[in-house]
Amino acid sequence: MAKIHKLFKTSATYHLLKLLRYQVEDFFTNLGEISKMSVQTLFFLSKGKIDFKELIYQCYRFGVTSLPITLSIVGMTSIIVATQVASEMVKQGGENFVGMMITMLIIREAGIIMAGFAIISMIGSSLASEIATMKVTEQIDAIRVLKVNPIQYLFVPRVLSGMLMMPIIWILASLIGVIAGGFASNLASGLSYRAYFDSVWYGIYIYDIKVNLLKAVVYGFVISLISCTFGYNANGGAKGVGTSTTKAVVWTFVSIVILDMVFAISFFF
Repeated sequence: MAKIHKLFKTSATYHLLKLLRYQVEDFFTNLGEISKMSVQTLFFLSKGKIDFKELIYQCYRFGVTSLPITLSIVGMTSIIVATQVASEMVKQGGENFVGMMITMLIIREAGIIMAGFAIISMIGSSLASEIATMKVTEQIDAIRVLKVNPIQYLFVPRVLSGMLMMPIIWILASLIGVIAGGFASNLASGLSYRAYFDSVWYGIYIYDIKVNLLKAVVYGFVISLISCTFGYNANGGAKGVGTSTTKAVVWTFVSIVILDMVFAISFFF
């Protein structure tokens, strides 16, 4: 029996099961850490314990510095979709619905999801690597020595800035996406700007705007919280900083896709 057990430990099946167990344990550990940090962050937010000077800086960082890449990605996404779709719709006699379709796509899904991806790539990774560097260089320990709660000091202004700035980013990105779709439709199919923008209003609903403002707030919270959490739990020097940053990006990407599905089923199904 001992020989069989020893032989099994050298097999590919054993190593595969061991890897699977590690991945499952790591998943639930990370999920638990994110949940714990979210509770603590919300606690300090509810108490109003906010460093407003740091909050303003983080809002600038989250909102202003990310705008060029965010608007570029959403605008190019709109151009790609309009280029592919507008000419076919004009051929089929649907020129009066091109603007409506592009607007609904941008406002309901593409604007917020592509803006989220851009924010994760630029701001989320930056937050994770910054806090991870502070952790491995023992700066967070120094904050504790000064009797300052690191969650209140590091998490609260970053998470709150994400919740405040993400809706503004979504509004600007959606506006750029709709306008870019009009130019692309005109170039791709000869559709007049008047025909496009007249039909835009048929794709704008107050309900969609309310849902996506809520979605933007949730996305801002999740992106900031997950990025900060993985940075906060980093260890192992420079390698640990890289690992935590990678995990933060992967988890936030997957999280907002899952949340997008939840919102779609909850509000549009």
